[in-house]
Amino acid sequence: MRLHDLKPRPGSKHRRKRLGQGESSGHGKTSGRGGKGQSARSGSSIRPSFEGGQMPLFRRMPKRGFNNAEHTVEYIPVNLEALNNFEEGAHVDEAALRSIGLANGRLARIKILGAGEVTRKLTVSAHAFSASARTKIEAKGGKCELIVKKPVARTKA
Repeated sequence: MRLHDLKPRPGSKHRRKRLGQGESSGHGKTSGRGGKGQSARSGSSIRPSFEGGQMPLFRRMPKRGFNNAEHTVEYIPVNLEALNNFEEGAHVDEAALRSIGLANGRLARIKILGAGEVTRKLTVSAHAFSASARTKIEAKGGKCELIVKKPVARTKA
């Protein structure tokens, strides 16, 4: 087989739709734009939420009330299996996890999850631990230290 013998798989390449090539082509006359109106004109584009001048749904909906997204606490997940990169008796904290690339991202909190097995005695300090992770770390003689992060005080503007 040579380079000039290579061909794309059957059915993977399609001819482009040639518009305005006569009535018998199936894409003649209005070229797939329907009849008259705004969408039939050249250069026309209507944004997806446009309702023809009617007050849009988003503006009709009330904008008051509780938003749960403001109160969520998000964590960077780190599995137990990944903690085996540290030496026996090491102190594993946020800085150590970020330095070896186990806790990447903009989030400020880290949670240790119980996937896998830890093979070393470690002192782990994180913002949260799953129940299984805590029992597995302590079963190996290690310690789990919780980092208490104070919530950001919100001021009304």
